[in-house]
Amino acid sequence: MDYKKAGVDIEAGYKSVELMKEHVKKTMREEVLGGLGGFSGAFSLSKIKEMEEPVLLSGTDGCGTKVKLAIIMDRHDTIGIDAVAMCVNDIACAGGEPLFFLDYIACGKNYPEKIADIVKGVAEGCIQSEAALIGGETAEHPGLMPEEDYDLAGFAVGVCDRKDMITGENLKAGDVLIGMASTGVHSNGFSLVRKVFEKEMTREGLNTSYEELGKTLGEALLAPTRIYVKALKSLKNAGVIVRACSHITGGGFYENVPRMLKDGTRAVIKKDSYPVPAIFKLMAAKGDIAEEMMYNTFNMGLGMIVAVDPADADRAMEAIRAAGDTPYVVGSVEAGEKGVDLC
Repeated sequence: MDYKKAGVDIEAGYKSVELMKEHVKKTMREEVLGGLGGFSGAFSLSKIKEMEEPVLLSGTDGCGTKVKLAIIMDRHDTIGIDAVAMCVNDIACAGGEPLFFLDYIACGKNYPEKIADIVKGVAEGCIQSEAALIGGETAEHPGLMPEEDYDLAGFAVGVCDRKDMITGENLKAGDVLIGMASTGVHSNGFSLVRKVFEKEMTREGLNTSYEELGKTLGEALLAPTRIYVKALKSLKNAGVIVRACSHITGGGFYENVPRMLKDGTRAVIKKDSYPVPAIFKLMAAKGDIAEEMMYNTFNMGLGMIVAVDPADADRAMEAIRAAGDTPYVVGSVEAGEKGVDLC
């Protein structure tokens, strides 16, 4: 008896590491100390000394049951972007710059090429957010997970000067709300997505093209989560003060928008102020999902919302576009009980 006969292939683990090294190298920052393969990742904090009052920010998340679609489609090179996005977007939402990321992959069986594909996506997410991929873990779980299954999660650390933190404390009635377009469903609500498209949850079903989507169902659903780090950095570099910010994730508008507000303020968002992607309209119709539930579950086409002074609105729109994102003026802040009105 040996470890391989028990279901854990050490040699496959070694091969996975070798295959992923080329992707990891692309994410390196000058602050990274040492290489891949140590017992911990090392990152120099010498640059933080230049800040008046540095604050570390952290985020951890996964991709939820979106992973199931990647498994069905046998396409694993973008799901890692989702894992990074869910963590770094939260850090950027607080005004921070992501510094480094670590991933955790649990699998029923280690297929080195598949693991390398997953890490390729993780590396791409790190490149997009300018975070270094300084470590991770691939855990083989025979008997706990089916051989073809895996799950992916991650952890990120960022930093900002305390004076630059986005807290919402300076939010005022009259502030303008600007939303940034999402790429689709992102990584939330997939248990409902899979229920709506239950009959289509096969490789053939997901590879079916839909005229209203302009692509296959699988391509629309697997589209990686948009990373907004560069957009928020562009706002800062343009001198725009973001008074409050909300990352629209699980819980949609009704849960996430109030998190950016201070007591005595209320967000008013106009539903017709931006285009709702076709995938959401298709889901609502096919699943007979009430509009309120759609906005209480999904991002509905906006992945990030920022509040700025009206005088800064035009400059903010330009800065967001310069970063490659698509902004919309979607509403305003009013005095009132903390919450959100969708009208």
